[in-house]
Amino acid sequence: MIRLLLADDQALVRGALSALLALEPDLEVVAEVGSGDAVLDAVREHRPDVALLDVEMPGLNGIAAAAAVRAEFPDVRILIVTTFGRPGYLRRALQAGASGFVVKDTPAAELADAVRRVYAGLRVVDPALATDSLIAGESPLTAREAEVLQAARDGSSVAAIARKLFLSEGTVRNHLSSAIGKTGAGNRAEAVLIADGNGWL
Repeated sequence: MIRLLLADDQALVRGALSALLALEPDLEVVAEVGSGDAVLDAVREHRPDVALLDVEMPGLNGIAAAAAVRAEFPDVRILIVTTFGRPGYLRRALQAGASGFVVKDTPAAELADAVRRVYAGLRVVDPALATDSLIAGESPLTAREAEVLQAARDGSSVAAIARKLFLSEGTVRNHLSSAIGKTGAGNRAEAVLIADGNGWL
């Protein structure tokens, strides 16, 4: 029996995934959580074989949660199951130690097969997303540029971003300017949209 942990902030999606996977004779859902912050504690308590993680969740996102799980429990396999099939997410998830990456519209039988393959030590990646990832390439942004764009996502002023990130306003302006240039955007709001759309944030 393959023991599963499901992490998704949408209760309806989490429940549907649980119900679908529970129909498989060799799969057992042993824990469900609704935030990235709860993933590591659930792994400690329930010791799943495979953790199915959404990317965008409150607290830790699924990629950060994957890295935390892999650091403490390297034998637990990670399968990212997300609505957001963005090339940058795929690349970052694999770098964080995920063994697989599929989108939520994957048919139930294929999802169950992906779980089995990941459990067996294989890598499973949505083929269309893998192609898109190769075409898109790596993020051109530095870690600090991505952090500044992330902080600018809600329309915060340069001063507010500087306070939040403990940077000078000049440094924030420089990072924003660089990020705008690297993304080919016309302004920082557009740079956020482009970076977000590619999964770089």
